[in-house]
Amino acid sequence: MRSVLITGASTGIGRATALRLDAAGWRVFAGVRREEDAGSLREAGSEWLEPLMLDVLEPEQISAAAARIGETVGGAGLDGLVNNAGIAVPGPLETLPIEDFERQIGVNLTAHVAVTQAMLPAVRRARGRIVFITSIGGLLAFPMFGAYHAAKFGLEAVGDVFRQELRPWGVKVAVVEPGSIATPIWDRGQEAVDSIAERARGDHAELYAKAMESYREVARKTGERGIPAEKVAEKIEHALSARRPRVRYLVGTDARGQALAKKLLPARLLDWVVARATGM
Repeated sequence: MRSVLITGASTGIGRATALRLDAAGWRVFAGVRREEDAGSLREAGSEWLEPLMLDVLEPEQISAAAARIGETVGGAGLDGLVNNAGIAVPGPLETLPIEDFERQIGVNLTAHVAVTQAMLPAVRRARGRIVFITSIGGLLAFPMFGAYHAAKFGLEAVGDVFRQELRPWGVKVAVVEPGSIATPIWDRGQEAVDSIAERARGDHAELYAKAMESYREVARKTGERGIPAEKVAEKIEHALSARRPRVRYLVGTDARGQALAKKLLPARLLDWVVARATGM
């Protein structure tokens, strides 16, 4: 039986992927941070789906997860690792508290490296595969998402480097780049920008009031038009299972369109298009 660890499996892409791979006959280790999410996954999945308490910012929990997986899979190793855990901390870079910037980088970038380092001995034994969930936001930057884009652009590089460095051991690495996905991240992002506005220093709240209001509308529309997380889970399964997986998977019409615009349009024209589209 093939085995896989999926981080950030409580909701959205992570949960959809855990249930899809479970249904396909994988032994799934699903990283969650709350017991209620673990219980929900147990109810929805088979006996082979095992939730693990895994806050990717906690080294002790990463070590404990690696130990538990090692005990379970033994010498067979870990066939797949899906680095999916992520958050969105929106706000103008000028006003964003540096601790929020660091938290965004920590969860969406540094933690992916830490988890991969911990799981690599087991992945190497299985000649397994690693998937990094980045975003179209790892290729194209928008206002109000500076910290998010910094992490996702960095994760694109991390994925490239791991792919090159792990090639001698037959470990394949893929990057999945979704566009707009219908997940709770958009609701949480709206809550976060409210908090940042409340903590704004001096005249920052007034200076960026229009941009913050525009962000709320953009987030609402993005969440409404987002494609189901199951569409991303389908691509992740392909990256883990296909004989010749792709290096990158752009998921969603908007992601493909934005990637093409980034390639074809001059930077200043692209800036104008983004400003018109976002109202910022």
